[in-house]
Amino acid sequence: MNIGQCVKWLNEHDDILILTHIRPDGDTLGGAAALCSALRRAGKNAAMHNNPDITPKYLKYVKSYISDNFQYSCTVAVDVAEQHMLSNGYSGKVQLCIDHHPSNSHYAEHLLLNGAKASCGEIVLQVIKELCGSVEPEEASLLYMAVSTDCGCFRYANVTAETFAAASELLTYGAQVQKLNFDLFRQVSRARMTLEGSILSGLKYFFDGKVVAATVTKQMMLDAGATENDCDDIAGIPGKVEGCVVSLVIRELDGKCKVSVRSHEVFDSSALCAKFGGGGHKMASGCTIEAEPEETLQLLVDAIAEVL
Repeated sequence: MNIGQCVKWLNEHDDILILTHIRPDGDTLGGAAALCSALRRAGKNAAMHNNPDITPKYLKYVKSYISDNFQYSCTVAVDVAEQHMLSNGYSGKVQLCIDHHPSNSHYAEHLLLNGAKASCGEIVLQVIKELCGSVEPEEASLLYMAVSTDCGCFRYANVTAETFAAASELLTYGAQVQKLNFDLFRQVSRARMTLEGSILSGLKYFFDGKVVAATVTKQMMLDAGATENDCDDIAGIPGKVEGCVVSLVIRELDGKCKVSVRSHEVFDSSALCAKFGGGGHKMASGCTIEAEPEETLQLLVDAIAEVL
């Protein structure tokens, strides 16, 4: 689909349930909430699926768009690359997916995909303008949350001139940029600070420091008093080390590990994660491995060695 075809589809449907992905970030939530707001302005009956993994950090921005008992006739997924990445509590079909992950598996009946965008929020912005002819201030704030969080407040390599242009445009529409920047990027909890200290002290280096790995165990979370709300953007921590080309964050869950990979352009993170059933972008991807943290790390290092 292109933007026009997507908007035509939305105009032809009603009672729309909007889906986000597991362990939701600012992009999936901000894009979904902004789209929900625009659909309601267009006279549609729309609501976000109540994703049980939404942390308090983001819930305050999107809670007014969530419904527990919404009677829907069609579904739209925002920023969800794979069927198995749909939020817990939803297992049905998806009629339309709006996404920016090049690794999207085309699981939905219809797909609006632009892999060149740094965030899905940039695509949703285009959809809303075409759908409503305008962008409301609250929608602009939600979309700024989507755009800024998916590029690390414009620090990551996925940022393009179009990313800055989208942020500038959202500011003209009334996005509360200063408030959002402070809330999302400058202020963290004491537990997060303690957790970061543990992560930094436990960094491991491979291939002459070109690969830097961090492990976040359940015990580390417990000792720091940290919750999921304190884990936003921990994937970027190991990559700050000078000389790092590939960074790994291995997060221990129940019987498995969530892996986040970040890299320079010379290394394909998505190809690495695809070996373990995951995917994403060339320089930012993820996967889940059913193993303990140490075994997971060794599997990843061995797979990286084949490339390096």
